[in-house]
Amino acid sequence: MLRIGELAKKADCLVQTVRFYESEGLLPEPARSEGNFRLYADVHLQRLLFIRRCRAKDMTLDEIRQLLSFRDRPELDCGEVNSLVDSHIAQVRAKIKDLRELERELMQLRLSCDTARTARECGILNSLAEPA
Repeated sequence: MLRIGELAKKADCLVQTVRFYESEGLLPEPARSEGNFRLYADVHLQRLLFIRRCRAKDMTLDEIRQLLSFRDRPELDCGEVNSLVDSHIAQVRAKIKDLRELERELMQLRLSCDTARTARECGILNSLAEPA
């Protein structure tokens, strides 16, 4: 059994992160010691690591909840898991498209001030001050 600090360290996260996932219902309630300390089992660590891997892939808490529900019921067909990941891929592609557009806009903004000038004459500041 692990205390919360030990669990957090093994999962390479903060204690507050463990508490947050507990409050969100992603981690089951741990046992308690006689002194009322949280005591976590290996199942908590494995679940926390799974959640952390999902978050590293920018998955939402709702997506993680859905994945965990399938993980908790291994006899289910994983077609919905595939659909969930396909949907997440589409979201990532949309973000990439938006980020490319933002990069283009920033590069264009940067070109509006190609030499050192006073702040009053700065093309970047003047462009940002104009209505869209």
